[in-house]
Amino acid sequence: MHNSEVQETQLIQTVLVYALPVIFAITLHEAAHGYAARFLGDPTAWQLGRVTLNPWVHIDWLGTILMPVLLYFATSGAFLFGYAKPVPVDWGRLRKPKRDMIWVALAGPLSNLLQAIVWAVVWLLLVAFGWQERFFIEMCQAGVLTNVVMFAFNLFPLPPLDGGRVLTGLLPWKQAVTFSRIEPYGFYIVMALVLLGVINSVWMRPVMGLTFALVDGLLYPLKAIFR
Repeated sequence: MHNSEVQETQLIQTVLVYALPVIFAITLHEAAHGYAARFLGDPTAWQLGRVTLNPWVHIDWLGTILMPVLLYFATSGAFLFGYAKPVPVDWGRLRKPKRDMIWVALAGPLSNLLQAIVWAVVWLLLVAFGWQERFFIEMCQAGVLTNVVMFAFNLFPLPPLDGGRVLTGLLPWKQAVTFSRIEPYGFYIVMALVLLGVINSVWMRPVMGLTFALVDGLLYPLKAIFR
């Protein structure tokens, strides 16, 4: 088998392994924002049909599909980046806008943390019961990694990322207004920091390390049962 055929086979296997975890990670992340906003007083996303577990509603064809694929081939898999359609939130319709902004923003990353834990539990159970099919074990591993990456990346404290909205909600009004003015340029700043490797070294590695440790710690009682 030629190298090109091997690479194509590996690419197909990687896509198949990651497809379901990525779809779930994106869909539940965006739906969680919408659910939180509706619970806290803003029905905008609900009225527009964005509070749903239907992945097609949240997929952005450029950001979710085309951009990651192009970056995969352009960098030989060394760098991947993508995004989904953001759930519309009318912050002014929240019961306590400044406070509730924090909870709406946190809902997405927290859904990813929960999914990482669920995938880790399934992975642990498959191994404990002697499951031999590597595909499903690798899918669980991909589920943990995908959701930990999304959890960490979205908490980066720069708008329009969720972490930026959390920080905006935590700052005093005057500083919050000043900080929020970054948002129109935030995407380009984040992309530049990603390409320069700053986010990966300064933020992603330490936050992901802590998150993996948290997930591992939460699974310790279950691990003890199957020893």
